[in-house]
Amino acid sequence: MGIQMKALLVGAAMAAVACTTILALIFSLANHQTLDRPYSKQYGVVFDAGSTHTALFLYQWVGNKENNTGIVSQKQSCDVDGAGISSYVQNPLAAGESLKKCLDIAKAAIPEGERKTTPVYLGATAGMRLLSLQNKSLADSILAEVTKTIQSYPFDFRGARILSGMEEGAFGWITINYLIESFIKHTFEGHWIHPKARKIIGALDLGGSSTQISFIPKDPVKTPDSSFNLQLYGYKYELYTHSYLCFGQDQALRKLQVYLHKTAGTSPVISHPCYHVGYNLSLTLNDLYNSPCVVKPNNFNSTAIVLFSGTGNSSFCLFLMENIVNLTDCAFSPDCGFNGTYQPPVNGEFFAFSAYFYTFDFLGLVPKAPLTQVLSTIETHCNKNWTSLTAENPKTKEKYLKDYCASAHYIMTILLKGYKFNNSWDQISFEKQVADTDVGWTLGYMLNLTNMIPSERSRAVTGVPHSQWAAQIFFIVFALFLSLLIIAILFVRDLSQ
Repeated sequence: MGIQMKALLVGAAMAAVACTTILALIFSLANHQTLDRPYSKQYGVVFDAGSTHTALFLYQWVGNKENNTGIVSQKQSCDVDGAGISSYVQNPLAAGESLKKCLDIAKAAIPEGERKTTPVYLGATAGMRLLSLQNKSLADSILAEVTKTIQSYPFDFRGARILSGMEEGAFGWITINYLIESFIKHTFEGHWIHPKARKIIGALDLGGSSTQISFIPKDPVKTPDSSFNLQLYGYKYELYTHSYLCFGQDQALRKLQVYLHKTAGTSPVISHPCYHVGYNLSLTLNDLYNSPCVVKPNNFNSTAIVLFSGTGNSSFCLFLMENIVNLTDCAFSPDCGFNGTYQPPVNGEFFAFSAYFYTFDFLGLVPKAPLTQVLSTIETHCNKNWTSLTAENPKTKEKYLKDYCASAHYIMTILLKGYKFNNSWDQISFEKQVADTDVGWTLGYMLNLTNMIPSERSRAVTGVPHSQWAAQIFFIVFALFLSLLIIAILFVRDLSQ
C-alpha cells in the first residue's frame, strides 16, 4: 500500500508539472503578439547654392516610409558666409572653404553613428546656370571644389549639380504642399492618410537670377516642355512650371540699369526713377555689363564710371519695368506669361516666397494685403527721399534699402501683368515659413530624393507582454515547486519508516 501511494503521489506530481507547463504554452501561443520596435531617425542635408548666397538645411525622418516617400521635417538651417558660389570665379577653392562652417554645424547636430549614412546633396540654381552659360569649365571647377570639401566630411555625399529651372520650380511646389499637408496628413489615431478634400497650392519663387511659377492648371498642359510629372505618396501630379532665367530680382534691376545707360546718351550722370531722391550709385561699365543677361556694347571703356542719380519717380519706374519684362511678344495668346512664354491661366491659391516675401515684409504687406493698400504703400515708399528713408531704417543695409522701390514695382509687374493675377490678387499669400520650416525648393528636393533612399528593414518583434510572461513563469515554477515538495515529503516519510 505504501509503494502504491508513493507511485500515485509521484505520478500526480509529474502530471501537475506537465499540465501546468502545457497550460502555460497554450496561454503563450494564444496570446502571442507582434510588436513594432521604434524606427531610428535618419538625416539628410541639402545645400541651396543660390545666386546671392548659400544655405544648408538639415532634415530628418524616421526609418520607415509612407508609400516610398519619407516623412521629412527640418531640424536645422545654416547660412553660409559670403556670396553665392558662382561669385568665386577668381578663387574656386574658396567656394569649397566657405561651406565648412555650416558642415561643422551639421556634423555636430547628427549623432555620430548616423553620419556615414546621412546623404548630402548640393543643388546650385540660377547663379550657376548663368555662369555655366558664360564659362562651363569654370562652373565645373567650382562644383569640383565644393565636392572635395563635402567629401572630406564623414557623410554619404550624393553629388553637387546645377538644378534645371523646372526642377527648382517643381521642388518649391512640393515643399509648400507637403508643409500644408496636401499630400499626406497625420490623423489623431496615429495614421498617415491622403486627405480627400486636399487643397493644392501654387508656388511663386523669386530669386536673384531667375523666377519660377508652378501650379496645377484646370486643363492639361499644352506644351510638353512646361509639364513636370511627379509621383508622391502613391499619387501622380501633372504640374505646369516655368523658370524665367535672367528675370530674377537682381538681373531684372541690372537690365533696368543697362537700359537707362544705353538711353542716356553721353551724359555721365544718369537719372534713375526707381532710386530715391538723394541717393547716388557709381559703377564701372565692367561691373554694369558683367552679366550674360545683358548685351554688352561693341566698344566700351570697361573702367569708365557712370553715376546713377535717384529721381524718385514711382510711375516712371513702373513704366520702365513693363518694358524690361516684355509683355507683348507671345504666340500663345491668351495663354501667356511674359517674355513670350506659354502659361495657362493661374488656378487656385499661391504662396509667394524668397524675394517676394522679403520685399513685401519690409513694406509691411505680409502675408496678405488688399491690392489698393499694396499699390499705395509702394507709391508712398518710392516717394520718400533717401535721407528720411535711412533715418527710418537705420538697421537696414544700404544694398537692400536702395532696391525695395524697384523690387516692389518689378514684383507687381510680373504678378499683375505677367502672370495675370490682376483678378485674383487675394489668392496670393507672401510667406517665409510654414510649420517652422523654410519655404523653398530644398525640402521638396529632399522629399523627392527619399524615394531613392531605402527604408529600414522591418523592425517587428514577436513575443508576449511582460505581465503575461511573468504569469507563465510563475505557473511553471509553482508546478516544479509542488513536485519537489511532494518528492521531499515522500523522501522524509521513507526515512522515518
